[in-house]
Amino acid sequence: MLPFKKIVYPVDFSEPCTAIVPYVRDMQSHFSTELSLIHAYGAEALAYSMLPITDPQLPEQVRIYQEDQLRQFAAKHFPGVHVEIYAGVGEPGTIIHDVVKHQGADLVMMATHGRGPLRRMLLGSVTAKLLHDLTVPLWTGHPLRVPYRSVLCALDSSEESEAVLRAAASIAKSYKAQLSLVSVLEMPPISPEVVYGDFRADFIQLANTRLRELQGVTGIDAPHNVVDGVVSEAINDEAKRVGADLIITGRGVSQTAVSRIWSHLYPIIRHAPCPVLSI
Repeated sequence: MLPFKKIVYPVDFSEPCTAIVPYVRDMQSHFSTELSLIHAYGAEALAYSMLPITDPQLPEQVRIYQEDQLRQFAAKHFPGVHVEIYAGVGEPGTIIHDVVKHQGADLVMMATHGRGPLRRMLLGSVTAKLLHDLTVPLWTGHPLRVPYRSVLCALDSSEESEAVLRAAASIAKSYKAQLSLVSVLEMPPISPEVVYGDFRADFIQLANTRLRELQGVTGIDAPHNVVDGVVSEAINDEAKRVGADLIITGRGVSQTAVSRIWSHLYPIIRHAPCPVLSI
């Protein structure tokens, strides 16, 4: 997985998409990767052509036009970089997934939201689909700052945590960034029948022990913190506390594992004060 060798960057020409260009440019330059730009368009694009809808040359003309728009985007934002382009008609998530599957990629980078005011409050449907379908790391986010100076690795007790920690440490080292670790205990709600207050310290101590054991196995020395609360909110607060520029977490797809953090991934990304790299 690391170092990254090929980045796929889906482009819809929207403002959120264009805003992450500096991140894509930085990652491509930092790891000296290949770069592919993908643009998916729908049947509505046919309306921009002067050809009648029955003309057999219409689909090809529209494809050539969309590819030309993509080349102009690449020339403007990635001057001097060899960029592969691909434009296809269809549902964006499916187009992106097919390109990654058949042409290969180590990383997909895209804005959290697409077009439309509703998407500013919700995780974009394309992003959600790719989080579920892709088996390669997915970078999602909004502009903050590059290069990364502080990386927060969010871990749970799943088997994939070791791979996530190693990846986070590798990325932090390559950027000479400070690495911090966080594990969140989501305690059940207190009720008259069950009170967890007396056991809270024991749970936190156990989580601390697990983190120290994980660090011992990997040989990675980094400050860590164990907190309790709603997972997405706690990670958000911890990212702000350490001034994180990037959050790295698992996605539960490594070796068919199902990570506990997977069920919290969407709200983690929605609430994060910085980009999230899910592995």
